[in-house]
Amino acid sequence: MPESLKYWRWRIFASTWFCYVGFYFCRKPFSIVKSALGKDLQFDADTLGQIGACYLVAYAIGQFVAAGMGSRLGPRVNLLLGMAVAIATGVGFGLANEKATFMALMAISGIAQATGWSGTVGTMANWFHRKERGQVMGYWATNFTMGSLVAGPFAAWVLGNYGYRAAFFSGSAVLGIILVFFYFNQRDRPEDLGLPAVVEPGTEAEPEETGPIRFSRAAWANILGVGLFYFFAKFIRYALWGWAPYFLTENFHETSEAAGYWSTAFDVAGIPGVFLCGWLSDKVFKSRRVTVSLISTLGLVLATALLCTVGLQSRDAFVACLLAVGLTLYGPDALMTGAGAMDIGSRRGAIVAAGIISGLGSLGPIVQELLIGKMYSAKSGDLGPIFAMLLGAAIAAALSLLFMLARSRAGKSDL
Repeated sequence: MPESLKYWRWRIFASTWFCYVGFYFCRKPFSIVKSALGKDLQFDADTLGQIGACYLVAYAIGQFVAAGMGSRLGPRVNLLLGMAVAIATGVGFGLANEKATFMALMAISGIAQATGWSGTVGTMANWFHRKERGQVMGYWATNFTMGSLVAGPFAAWVLGNYGYRAAFFSGSAVLGIILVFFYFNQRDRPEDLGLPAVVEPGTEAEPEETGPIRFSRAAWANILGVGLFYFFAKFIRYALWGWAPYFLTENFHETSEAAGYWSTAFDVAGIPGVFLCGWLSDKVFKSRRVTVSLISTLGLVLATALLCTVGLQSRDAFVACLLAVGLTLYGPDALMTGAGAMDIGSRRGAIVAAGIISGLGSLGPIVQELLIGKMYSAKSGDLGPIFAMLLGAAIAAALSLLFMLARSRAGKSDL
């Protein structure tokens, strides 16, 4: 491999990693400031849930839009546009006072941020081949855990010192800095720089295809199967991202700032989970993604069962359960939607496959946001039914992977 190609692969890794981390600085503030904002503007849990759902609906729709735009405009243009609009909406949040304004800005932000996953995954597919994707993506896919882990405490610190409006403004400022870094360090593919295409050792580069991207029937079944798994995995992830700080404030009587810090336990535990699943996928399971993901998801079932029982008892018990859920959820989440989407879509179709999978998965957060807000208000803050719902989602995620494993054993999938 030419030294110039190795050098650019590091730049691509860093620019796409920071890009996706950066989106979280405009995504996390709302969940961190949710309690403080609700008190200041007199929004109850149901109203806050409706505002959050506007973002999630737009984000889900935006995944399909971004998949189409990304295949036409290329990841670079798509991501630069997405970051610019996200920055503008972050400023808007800091100025807003009305429910309708928040809802409109949330919808625009959701469309903009939807460019993130498919665009960055599509870029990585052009720079790393299949045999190394599990381990490489195991490192790279820490971006969404690190994004939440860093952006959450940052927003909590700004909230505690300068108020919730400053949390929105500062998030936009950070993403603005990352946009500049991305502009100078990202290119869509090696060929754009006159470098050779990245292929697996012992193989030759395939001739470049043109025209619409089409998937086989087997590929579509794999996309839908992974999408179903992602629906339930993302249901759980966004439920804890969006509501853990609120629960810590309202049920365990922490300050909004302290709740923002404690809730990061979920993301801290996710980092080793992502590393481990990626490494096992390539080194032990020979690039088979489903088996290691299923093992971790069975652990997730146990972790959410503990959340339903032990997690109700105290703040410390709740935080311990957040650690267990993060450790078992993030690995299969990243592996199946990162390296798995790249394997299904190959170089050319990775953006589209990742976009469709992420779009299907993003329907889960919409459902949880609306349900949890209504359940919390209707049950006067009782967390038992909410945690039981998360357990059901974990079981459904495991069943989805069992379906994918059966397809793999039958020779209908190479995931």
